[in-house]
Amino acid sequence: MLELVFCSFPVNSMKGVMASRLEKALQNPDSTKARILNAARRLFGANGFSDTTTRMIAAGAGIDVSTLHYHWGEKQDLYEGVLAAINEEILTKFKEVESRCTGVDLRRRLEIAIDIMCDFLFAHPEVANLILFGYFRKADRDAVLDVNVAHHVSNIAIAMGLAENPALVSVQAKARILAVWNAVLNFISGEAFFRPMMDVDRRAYQDVVKETLKFILVPAFTTG
Repeated sequence: MLELVFCSFPVNSMKGVMASRLEKALQNPDSTKARILNAARRLFGANGFSDTTTRMIAAGAGIDVSTLHYHWGEKQDLYEGVLAAINEEILTKFKEVESRCTGVDLRRRLEIAIDIMCDFLFAHPEVANLILFGYFRKADRDAVLDVNVAHHVSNIAIAMGLAENPALVSVQAKARILAVWNAVLNFISGEAFFRPMMDVDRRAYQDVVKETLKFILVPAFTTG
């Protein structure tokens, strides 16, 4: 259902030093590396790459800047680590969608995909923000060394039954996937703007977003 504007490299295929740093952080959530990574994720998600400094990240992790550089190197190294970690999380969600969609009709596949990805993004709103920064802020896009959207779009098209061969995904199928993804992103990233208009609490907002996405998107994909 969704596409990705992050680095397409999995953790194991990243540069050796970076992969080692990220693996250590993910394996030990209480480590200094992990604290730095989590602080960077929050701040990059709030401010983007360009408007986040290493001093801000160090303060968020409760360390000094020299310790940050010792554990992660430069700011761009840390940014790539954040994106690679998020990329792995989203790929895991794609696999969950695919496994739960096996053998069910397109309507139910869409409902499952919307539920899974909305729940993930509402739990991690910085992900939606980082993707939108990647869309609209050139400096942040430049900070990413490798962006590969087509691979993810093709895989989603196959999972949603919109194509049978990843090399033969139509323009229409790609556009439909992007329409779904952009609708989801805007609801999650724009919660602070949209929720007061609805005058509901966060749980109710999440429920109405999922219901609304299904109301609009499921008929669009399944009718005709």
